[in-house]
Amino acid sequence: MPKLFLHIEGTVIFIASLYFYQQNNFSWLAFIFILFVFDFSMIGYVINDRVGAIVYNIFHSYILPVTLILVSTIITSDGLLMIGLIWTAHIGMDRMIGYGLKYRSGFKDTHFQKV
Repeated sequence: MPKLFLHIEGTVIFIASLYFYQQNNFSWLAFIFILFVFDFSMIGYVINDRVGAIVYNIFHSYILPVTLILVSTIITSDGLLMIGLIWTAHIGMDRMIGYGLKYRSGFKDTHFQKV
């Protein structure tokens, strides 16, 4: 049951991000090009599983993109808001299809397998 909730949560976050992205009339071409940029965080796995998990998790938790969205609204920056929404959509999409935060034991060992 908790796994289902994680998938639903990801779906809701993904759809909400798309909605707010559209409401701001941002470029869908930019969305497509930027959406998968955050997966470059997997490069940490070239060093080892520990570094890979840390770097991947930094870029795949909601902490940084939501902070970016909040900062963008405080300083009124459309560019930062656009990136924050795309980043949040990326994480939601990952959760929706079952990709989770990584453990140091290996790339395929995620918090989805623990619930």
